[in-house]
Amino acid sequence: MPASRSARLVALAAAAFAASTLAGTAARAADDSCDIDRPVMFAGLDYQSAAFHTALAKFIVKTGYGCEVDDLPGSTIPLINGVARGDVDVIMEIWTANPAQAWVDAEKAGTVVALGTTFPDAVEGWFVPTYLVEGAEAPAPTLKKAEDLPQFAPLFTDPEEPSKGRFYNCPAGWQCEVVNSKKLVAYGLEDSYTNFRPGTGASLQAAVDSAYLRKKPILFYYWAPTALMGKHEFVQLEEPAFNREIWDAMMAAEVPDAATAYPVSKVIIGANKAFSESAPNLTAFFNAYSTTSALTSKALADMEDNGGDADVAAQTFLKANEDVWTKWVPASVAEKVKAAL
Repeated sequence: MPASRSARLVALAAAAFAASTLAGTAARAADDSCDIDRPVMFAGLDYQSAAFHTALAKFIVKTGYGCEVDDLPGSTIPLINGVARGDVDVIMEIWTANPAQAWVDAEKAGTVVALGTTFPDAVEGWFVPTYLVEGAEAPAPTLKKAEDLPQFAPLFTDPEEPSKGRFYNCPAGWQCEVVNSKKLVAYGLEDSYTNFRPGTGASLQAAVDSAYLRKKPILFYYWAPTALMGKHEFVQLEEPAFNREIWDAMMAAEVPDAATAYPVSKVIIGANKAFSESAPNLTAFFNAYSTTSALTSKALADMEDNGGDADVAAQTFLKANEDVWTKWVPASVAEKVKAAL
């Protein structure tokens, strides 16, 4: 082959390699850069699980994509309306089993979109400590279902009314207090259990925590993900599978004769539609985002242990769960997040 032709082929090959390298670099930059020129505004929801997931997403968006981030503190309904208006870009928790009407209306209007799944398995129900029902020395190994409770009333003796067991309900004024009170009637438990309503959510948590640490019997309503569920081991009592028709009849009746389990709720990320269309890189991240109720409960237990600091809990999660979050982002973003930890 003539030397001149050989040189031309080498030059062409080098140019092609350079072009492909530049194209690859451009492609990587296209999916790991911040694609909006202002701070990403998060909904600063005022409860633990949402605070944790907001802190987690903010850290990745800031350190991995190089975006500025901010949050607008508030409660669910005003912040959903903020997403619909475009004052807020992203809200990390929309509970879909019984979604807020503001979200339903915004979806119908086409101003918001559902992105990834924050966790698919949020639960509510009636629980007992695992040590009561499992193990060689468990005092109630046959306690499996809510319908088994009458025979175990002496195990859960109410100190103020010893002839009955005590069921720890939600505080008065919470929707779950209404639901649980109707369930006690529907399951025929009024004669064998008192309907005890702690003064606050903190009081309910403290009662359960105290009983667990002393290995005492306790029957209570709770939900997950929560710090309490991340700290201790509990068993949820079985109830009839969720049935919308039975549920609605139970809620409408003064004296219901049938009840059903709470629905398992899929919790999703919501975003302003215009934001999601203008930020494809970030939208891809939010679409890939996914944890579980158990992972979140563990993170919330860590968060409670460090004084309630969501930012610290987020970084603890990132260090301990690389196999989870690195699947949400390009490798180049993951490396930047790791470097920032």
